[in-house]
Amino acid sequence: MGKFKSQRRGPRRPEKARKPEKDDGGQKEQAVVMDAVVSQALPNAMFEVELEGGHKLIAYAAGRMRRYFIRITPGDRIRVELSPYDLTRGRIVYRYRE
Repeated sequence: MGKFKSQRRGPRRPEKARKPEKDDGGQKEQAVVMDAVVSQALPNAMFEVELEGGHKLIAYAAGRMRRYFIRITPGDRIRVELSPYDLTRGRIVYRYRE
């Protein structure tokens, strides 16, 4: 019937090398997560945010929030991630429902 004894398969590719499971090992610093209130909307999906302690900083909307068109307006309660290296800038990762 044909040259092939079994059904033809796709091209032969080497198996992907599995990476050994490893723990974080402290390579990446953990973000500081805080709750805040949006005080002012700025251009380019940036916002002036006031933390619970009264500290003000600039935060931008995370990519997932932009992707799903989650609207952020002044007065919204939000969750902000701050880098331990620069506490004056943050990323808005969640908007609380009210």
